Formats: sequence, structure tokens, C-alpha cells
Amino acid sequence: MQLNHSDRAQVLVEALPYIQRYYGKTVVIKYGGNAMISEELRKDVINDIILLRLVGINVVVVHGGGPEINEMLQKTGKESKFINGLRYTDEETMDVVQMVLCGKVNKNLVMTLNRAGGQAVGLCGLDGGMLKAARREENGVDYGLVGNIVSVKPKIILDAIKDGFVPVISTVAQGTDAETSYNVNADTAAAKIAIAVGAEKLILLTDIRGLLRDRNNEDTLISQIKVSEVPGLVEQGIISGGMIPKIECCVDAVKHGVHRTHILDGRIPHSILIEVLSHAGIGTMIS
Repeated sequence: MQLNHSDRAQVLVEALPYIQRYYGKTVVIKYGGNAMISEELRKDVINDIILLRLVGINVVVVHGGGPEINEMLQKTGKESKFINGLRYTDEETMDVVQMVLCGKVNKNLVMTLNRAGGQAVGLCGLDGGMLKAARREENGVDYGLVGNIVSVKPKIILDAIKDGFVPVISTVAQGTDAETSYNVNADTAAAKIAIAVGAEKLILLTDIRGLLRDRNNEDTLISQIKVSEVPGLVEQGIISGGMIPKIECCVDAVKHGVHRTHILDGRIPHSILIEVLSHAGIGTMIS
């Protein structure tokens, strides 16, 4: 669709109050899914991040890297194993997770941001003792070296923001209960980091429209829910499966001071800009 000059001006005018509202504030974006795999969508996300930073909005990127980890495990002849949606992580798998997340995925993302005109710095949860975790124990289920975050030390993130950088963070944490690193869920890490840095918004990019009243019908998107409504939606089965931990992360963030959290469809081009800088709003907002 071609826009005339008046339409282009109107887009900028619509964005102005949102730029004013979020200027100097921090937005944490959990980056993953198709938006990370598709070359075209990746360009859109990178451009969104750079634009937000250029208009004075601080951006922190927290990323996963499941497909890349699967690929490397396959190359080494190691089978990927999942329990309740979490990757079972033995010592060999942990070595691969740390190598791929903190190395290849993190540095490629930083390089892409910098080449596109941004100013990014790559970090992992081990840097500066940023993320500390203890082994996940849940109803006697053994997940291996999968950790639950017990503390976040945000100084290195805040210092990077102060110096004008976009921190790009991989979710490997330092163990508090053993001399090991832990594999940490990226959604959970993003929520804990958003709380620690006093973020205005937390955005989780996914591969679905958001929370659906009927999971088989994307037209049943629930655009906004309050924290108090979540238990009832769980009881009704509307929040179920893989959506439960995502919603739980958002609820945790809101309860601890993050003003708004969003589950967005990363398959939509420029979904971040549409959510942050326009009247439209997409996905599901938890507030």
C-alpha cells in the first residue's frame, strides 16, 4: 500500500504522544520464535529496536535460541529431550546451550543490530553475576541443569543503557546451589529482568496472535486482561498449555511494578512498533 505525504505525516503525528510517554523509559523485549528464524521478520524486529532507541526509548533484548540449539545437538549426535515443555539439560547439553546462546546466537544478533546502525552490546546472565539460579525442582520431576532464577543484579544492564547501548542478553545463569551454569527459560528471564531494571513494558514475541478464547480461531483474540481475571481464565481452560507460563511471567512482572506486559505475534511485520507507537495495539495486554 502506497501512502501519500499526508498519510505519512499522520503516522508520525500518531506516534508523537507515545514517543513522549515512553521517552527515557525502558522496554524489555523477549525475542524468539519465527521472528528470530525468518530473515524478513528479523530485519523488521531489528529496525523496530533501532527506531525505538533513536527516539529515546531504552530497549533491552532478551533472547532464546531453541532451533539453533536443536541444530547443534543434532550435529553432535545428541537427542533433544523435552519435559513439560522444558529442555532436559544434562551436562553435555548444557555445554551446547552455553556455547550456542552466549556465543553464536548472541553475537550474531549484536552484529546484525550494529550493522543496521544500532549500538548493541552482547551479555549473558553470567556476566557480572547478572542472573543467579537454583536447580528447578517440581513435583519430583528432574529437568537436569534447568534453573529457576533466584536473583537479578541489573547494574551491568543499567550501565550499558546509560552508555547508549542496547543490551542483548542470553539466558544462562550462574548456579547458587552448585558450581554450574543453568539453562533458564527466556520468558521467565525477560520478566525478572524487566522487574529488576524498572521497565515500563515487557513484550514477549510469540508465534500466535496472543491469548485466544478459542485456540483454533485467531479471530477470538482477547486484547486485554487484568491480573485478577487470570485465575478464572485458567479454570475455564482458556489459558492452558504453553500459554500458562507466558501469562504467569506477565502477571509476575505486573505485580512487581512493570506497568504493562504484552504477548505479541512476532509473525506480524513491525509488531513492536505497532504496539508501542500507535493507537492500534495488537496481541494481548496484561495490566
